[in-house]
Amino acid sequence: MIGMILRLLGSLGVFLYGMRVMSEGIQKVAGDKMQRILNYMTRNRFAAVLTGLILTALVQSSSATTVMVVSFVNASLLQLTQAIGVIMGANIGTTVTTWIVSFFGFKFKITAIALPVIGIGLPFFLSKFKRRRDFGEILVGFGLLFLGLSFLKESVPDIQQNPEILSFLQYYTDKGFLSLIIFIAVGSVLTVIVQSSSAAMAITVTMAFKGWIDFPTAAAIVLGENIGTTITAYLASIGTNVNARRAARAHLLFNIFGVFWMAAVFKYFTDLVYKIAPWDPSLRGNLPLNLSLFHTMFNITNTILFIGFIPKLSALVEKIVKPGKWDQTTRYTLQYISTGLQDTGQMNIVNAKNEISKMSNVTEDMFRSFLDIFFNPNKKLGNMVEKIKEQEELTDQMQIEISKYLVECSKEELSEANIKNVNAMMRIINELENIGDSCFKLIILAQRRYDQKIKLHDKANAEVKDFSDLVMKFIKFYKLNINEPLPQHDLEMAFKMERKINRSRDLLKLAAQKRLQDGADVSSELLYIDLLKNFEHIGDNALNISQALQQMV
Repeated sequence: MIGMILRLLGSLGVFLYGMRVMSEGIQKVAGDKMQRILNYMTRNRFAAVLTGLILTALVQSSSATTVMVVSFVNASLLQLTQAIGVIMGANIGTTVTTWIVSFFGFKFKITAIALPVIGIGLPFFLSKFKRRRDFGEILVGFGLLFLGLSFLKESVPDIQQNPEILSFLQYYTDKGFLSLIIFIAVGSVLTVIVQSSSAAMAITVTMAFKGWIDFPTAAAIVLGENIGTTITAYLASIGTNVNARRAARAHLLFNIFGVFWMAAVFKYFTDLVYKIAPWDPSLRGNLPLNLSLFHTMFNITNTILFIGFIPKLSALVEKIVKPGKWDQTTRYTLQYISTGLQDTGQMNIVNAKNEISKMSNVTEDMFRSFLDIFFNPNKKLGNMVEKIKEQEELTDQMQIEISKYLVECSKEELSEANIKNVNAMMRIINELENIGDSCFKLIILAQRRYDQKIKLHDKANAEVKDFSDLVMKFIKFYKLNINEPLPQHDLEMAFKMERKINRSRDLLKLAAQKRLQDGADVSSELLYIDLLKNFEHIGDNALNISQALQQMV
């Protein structure tokens, strides 16, 4: 008995590992396309459903997709209604894996497929070229997945040779509606244990194929797996903001509502599967296909029924999940969320880019605030300095949190392009933090001028206006291109802007030194030179950001 359990666990391990390897390879090969898919999800609820379907087919896990949805909502990349649409699509997308397993895994001699596929993939897997290695990873993962399924089939004893195994199930299969509830619960618990609805489905299909359970029982377990898969996203939402928690709760409610209405028409729905199946559904060998058809029909029907009620579902979870003390904190945090089974570094890159864009907005706002204070020296500062101080602290926090986040991304399997992008983004956030520091120093200089009533020379306002226009132009330049590869001709433009800033700094600094020699006020001229120095520092940082953007792919 212990030996059989260990063989089952080992078989499941090979299956899950194959799924992970294949998922990583697909994500790396389709990395850039995946980011465009993620951007597409913000258009409307139908686009969101399609996005969830495609993403789940790519990463081979609805849990991975929904966990990422929670992460994107937490980062304000997605609104709650859009997130619900992606979740609906993820439920349909997970049926792709079911069809692959049911068709290839039970209609063919699996080792006849798995081992040759691994053999074909091995030379690519060992190649020194990254693109070929990624493609080899897909093939090796695909082969391992089906090899694990083959082991799983062999590890589960045939019921005809071991009728005693079925005896304990006899107590639960003839209790009518209660049996349905019991096996829905079994499916939920099974999915929570293996942390993958695809793996739970493979186990269910194998048990049905071996005769342990009949089609209605297996279908009930599949319904339970739709509930169990929501637990991963729910756990991932703990500690996130209120909207992320609402997205996870919407996932749970959507799947529970689906199982609720299905329970009411379960017998009629399973009969319908038998009627429309284009194969002989009475054959035990076709039972995996029956389950795949049931799973697909259920998820598509559920989505069609509820897609029109997304706003109402969103309103319901907003009433259920109220903001807590955690949501009122002003400290910036960026939580990296992973499913544990599938790597999600490729998709997390999108999240990081969004945060860098926010950080660039903060630094631009700080510079604008300084200009407003400088050109209105008689205007009471009030809490302006305190506001800029908070923004400067925010840029410090963002640098730390985004850096930690990118480190977590880099621990997972990334495409070669995204490895370069992570390195470039690390440099960009450091430069943005330096710009935040320079802006705060400018505010302190403006406050000193106000407090000490320092009067600058007659042309100071005009000179600062011209100089600050150059700096603002450079800030707008890198903001326009933030997170996108910068063409070589644009980088040359950045160098020209930086040289122009340096020339202006040199000329204005020389003029200040000459005024000092002619007996001008020392405090006034030193403050003016400090202003020029910080402007020039921002220009240097802007050039460094442009160079980092040029390295992105």
